[in-house]
Amino acid sequence: MRYEIQGDTLPVVICYLDGGEKMITEKGAMSWMSPNMHMATSTNGGIGKAFGRMFSGESMFQNIYTAQGGPGMIAFASCFPGSILPYQISPGRELIVQKSGFLASEAGVNLSVFFQKRFGSGLFGGEGFIMQRLAGEGMVFLEFDGHVVEYDLQPGQQIIVDTGYLAAMEATCSMDIQTVPGVKNMLFGGEGIFNTVITGPGHIWLQTMPISNVAGAIAPFIPSKS
Repeated sequence: MRYEIQGDTLPVVICYLDGGEKMITEKGAMSWMSPNMHMATSTNGGIGKAFGRMFSGESMFQNIYTAQGGPGMIAFASCFPGSILPYQISPGRELIVQKSGFLASEAGVNLSVFFQKRFGSGLFGGEGFIMQRLAGEGMVFLEFDGHVVEYDLQPGQQIIVDTGYLAAMEATCSMDIQTVPGVKNMLFGGEGIFNTVITGPGHIWLQTMPISNVAGAIAPFIPSKS
């Protein structure tokens, strides 16, 4: 499978498949494709995995696209201004991703639910108690909000992230929370009560425009129904 990513603010990934190759995506993610791409909707792993994907913010069902009778082309566009990240999943290179971060992948990638080991980090860490775990073998395409900034954390090295800015991290990293020091800072600092603490080793991806922040910014300007 070959691919190219086009566009800056609203990117699209265009995948070129050999005959018989497959792509997996969530419903509604396909933007355009060649006529020989055959779609089949499936739970892709059984009802247990389907419910797990639902709890992690994705659809219970996935669409599997296969290039039939020769090479095929299929495109997946981002649904929000941001970035599309390609990443090669393999044993030892698994990813933990924010809800709704999965865009599409090769058929060998498995999407499952990931529960935070510490309840506190899941409840207050910004991405919720449940995230997504990507394992298996193959290329995956992720969509993040705004521009993406990457860091390599060494063993024991930490970075403090405001709520919602963590887009993804390698599975070797761990995530916890810490309370913003000082009651005055909590109440009047405008940064919330908790911050997310990510500890290495591993690579992390931070996003500059979480959609939750955008929604909060425009909410006061949306007329309420009488």
